[in-house]
Amino acid sequence: MADSKKTKKNYKELSYAELVAQRNELKQKYMDFRFQMVVGHVDNPMQKRAMRKDIARLNTLIRAKELAGANK
Repeated sequence: MADSKKTKKNYKELSYAELVAQRNELKQKYMDFRFQMVVGHVDNPMQKRAMRKDIARLNTLIRAKELAGANK
């Protein structure tokens, strides 16, 4: 639980380009994780939910920065 609070603060401090790069990296990890789930080699299936929430959190911060005009 403490790790998620730590990452929330870290996400807010990132620039627009860094947020987009982080989101793309997380999306790729999520797709790999989904493939591993199909194959059946997953230790913690709850990690999938945490990844989705992190991606959604990043999307929210990216959109907020777009609206603020920070992406230029």
